[in-house]
Amino acid sequence: MSDHTLFAPYQLGNIHLNNKIIMAPMTRSRAQPVGVPDELNARYYAQRAGAGLIITEGTTPSPNGLGYPRIPGIYSPEQVAGWKLVTDAVHAQGGRIFLQVMHTGRVGHLANMPEGTEVVAPTSKTVSGEMYTDAEGPQPHTPPRLMNLDDIQQAKNEYVAAANNAIAAGFDGIELHGANGYLLEQFLNPLTNELTNDYGGSTANRLRFVVETATEVAAAIGGDKVGIRVSPYGIFNDTGAFEDLENTYEQLSRELGQLGLVYMHIVDHSALGAPEVPVKIKKLIRDAFGGTIILSGGYDRERAEQDLAAGLGHLVAYGRPFIANPDLVERLRNNAALADADHGTFYTPGEQGYTDYPTLAEVG
Repeated sequence: MSDHTLFAPYQLGNIHLNNKIIMAPMTRSRAQPVGVPDELNARYYAQRAGAGLIITEGTTPSPNGLGYPRIPGIYSPEQVAGWKLVTDAVHAQGGRIFLQVMHTGRVGHLANMPEGTEVVAPTSKTVSGEMYTDAEGPQPHTPPRLMNLDDIQQAKNEYVAAANNAIAAGFDGIELHGANGYLLEQFLNPLTNELTNDYGGSTANRLRFVVETATEVAAAIGGDKVGIRVSPYGIFNDTGAFEDLENTYEQLSRELGQLGLVYMHIVDHSALGAPEVPVKIKKLIRDAFGGTIILSGGYDRERAEQDLAAGLGHLVAYGRPFIANPDLVERLRNNAALADADHGTFYTPGEQGYTDYPTLAEVG
């Protein structure tokens, strides 16, 4: 069996992965109350521990980053204890699990956030469209307050605290969410960064917040426990292509590689209608970074094997197929049919559409 196969083991930093199939981070909106995971969440992730590595749903490092309803946090003792249930359950099944740290920045609504919080961002422009709230239904996004230098330092500190809390909760590492128009990408993209200080304007300035955050997080828990997710050419949350895009991501990748981050995770959402991420930029990121690359976006087994064999990346992430197929690795291995997920229960509370999908063995 070739090392290029999806089912070969892989050494990711200091941890051993049983295969190269990664469970991608997916918002599931089932952490209640106030972002605290519980036994239901532990069961969901443990069911999917056959993945070489699980990357959790986006988890906020602070109350200010809690833009969506019912998303988990990693800033309170109760949240750390809740996540410990999850990591213990996954490790008991022989799995590995990273926590995705996601500060939503301007993508939020105060109705979803605790009292005393603010929507802050490197722009004062409000995101178009609406945000769902449990209290008031869909609502226009809350206008953000433009971050000052104190806010920027506070946000960096929150990421570091989140990383330390994740390790305390038993995670094997963390993924910084630098994709899909959330806070880290808001700094990278000139369409969402209107700062005129050292964190806005030039390419080097727009990279600064992400690189400094990654540097401080790596110093806290070790670069071999820190990955990052990026989405060049993504369009979510009013992002999009910009003039200096390729140079921006090449420079970012080089600097993160020099920090010794354990992986870069490239999002290609063309399967969901976003522009395709050109192979050219995937190769630019791969070559500049020099470390492990996770590919994601609409993969089946055949295309995953092709891209691994071609050296485009080292690991392949699957998202939605993991929702309805807790035993996705075994189904792919056996070329078995995949169950279809119920889109209506992606973000609803409770067990339905979450922990009630059967494995092939259970189907009989």
